[in-house]
Amino acid sequence: MKAQWEGGCLCGAVRFRATGQPQWVAWCHCESCRRHSGGPVSVFVAFPEAEVETTHGAVATFRSSPGTVRGFCATCGSTLTCQGDARPGELHIHVGAFDDAPALAPSFHIYPEERLPWLCLAEPAQTA
Repeated sequence: MKAQWEGGCLCGAVRFRATGQPQWVAWCHCESCRRHSGGPVSVFVAFPEAEVETTHGAVATFRSSPGTVRGFCATCGSTLTCQGDARPGELHIHVGAFDDAPALAPSFHIYPEERLPWLCLAEPAQTA
């Protein structure tokens, strides 16, 4: 039986399920992700889009930049997803939206050149 990862937004208006093992889990330091999340860094879990289903409610979307669509809850504003034309068929979900977020540890950094200079994180074995 494939692993199932469930999660949702802060208010519970949106719930989702991802099936199988994540393709990767990574810290993203880009300015766009910082502005979307309001945090100094975002952590995303990548799954094939076909392996993710919304089980309650609907994810609202916003085209934040050319080639990038971000998902959120229209009720509470929770950040949920990011999807880009550069990686078709892949859906990136914010790790904090998962019920079992502690089990989804990041293993590399994306856009490390945009990392805030005061941000201190445990370093993974590799960087992208």
